[in-house]
Formats: sequence, structure tokens, C-alpha cells
Amino acid sequence: MTTPHASPARGEIVRLDGERIRVIHDERTIAERVLELARAVAASEPVNLLVVPVLKGSFIFAADLLRAFYRVGLLTEVDFMILASYGAGTTSSGTVNVLRDIETDVAGRDVLLVEDILETGRTLAAARDLLRERGARRVMTAVLLDKQVERAADVAADFAGFTCPDVFVVGYGMDKAHAYRELPFIGEVLPNDDDSGRTES
Repeated sequence: MTTPHASPARGEIVRLDGERIRVIHDERTIAERVLELARAVAASEPVNLLVVPVLKGSFIFAADLLRAFYRVGLLTEVDFMILASYGAGTTSSGTVNVLRDIETDVAGRDVLLVEDILETGRTLAAARDLLRERGARRVMTAVLLDKQVERAADVAADFAGFTCPDVFVVGYGMDKAHAYRELPFIGEVLPNDDDSGRTES
């Protein structure tokens, strides 16, 4: 029998499956910020907007953002991309490969790329450049978290939910070895003396 979980507040530490996760942004704060982002995107007066979530980590953020677009009166179309960056050995540099491409013609229309975290910027820049090459009128970017780290690509988010320190985060679609995506909050995974060895995917 499962035990229901209460929605924790900012700063609380949640223990799940041997991990300690400190809540950075709680469920209510995220919902309010997503609605603010939807209003900001609508205010940019997009033309024939196509929303392109970059999977996998953005799926919950994208779903909530799309529903918020409806609430603010912005109608969109949606398609999806899956990108992967493979580095050489243990280095952070790598080539971005398109594992799943969009099927929609973007020529002459505005596109909003939706990502969970902007870190090195490599995948977001690659997707942006690809859509520009295909004739998109304007390519904008919306990210849930703008991580404060050095970029490997020249890219900045047009719309960002929250700035994020350089820590490992999970929840709200983001994972550690495919776990914790379902958490309704965003949390920092704290150091654990008995680390299970999970790594982000």
C-alpha cells in the first residue's frame, strides 16, 4: 500500500529512496511562475506559434506551460524534439545529435523551444540554429531553470522561470537515473554518505 505525500514547502528536506532532496521551488511557486511566463510569451505577440518541447526533461514544464497559454488566450501548435549530446571520453564538449525531429514546417512562423535546464547551452543552441536554417521567422527559448554556469555555446533564454545555482536538481520532469521526474517540486539532491551511484540521464 502506498503512502500519500504532502506537498513540501521551500527549504524542507524530503527523504525518498535513500536520497535527501531539499526543496528549492515548491509546487505553488512553480505554478505561479509558469503562468507569468505564459503571459510574457503572449505579450511578445508570436505569429502562428509552434511550441517545441525538447524531451525528456521538459515534458512536465511544457505541459503546464501549454495549459497556461490557453488560460492567457494564446493558441499554439505543438511538436517535439529529442536531442542528445555525446562527449568524447569524460570531456564536456560533444556533438548534438537529433534523435527525434519535428515533423512540422517552421518556415515563416514563430517557434518557442522549451527546455528544462539551460546549462552549457549546447543542445538549445543546436536546436535554435537548426530551426533558423529551416526558415523560422523567429526562434525563442523558454527554460524552467537558468543554471549559473559557464556556457559552451552562445545562447541565452528569452524566457526563464528561475535562476539556479550549480547544484544537481530533480523533480518537475528532471531526473536522477530516471527517478524523481514525478515530484511536483524542484529540489536539490544533497550529498549522501551512502550514495546509490545514480546519475542524471
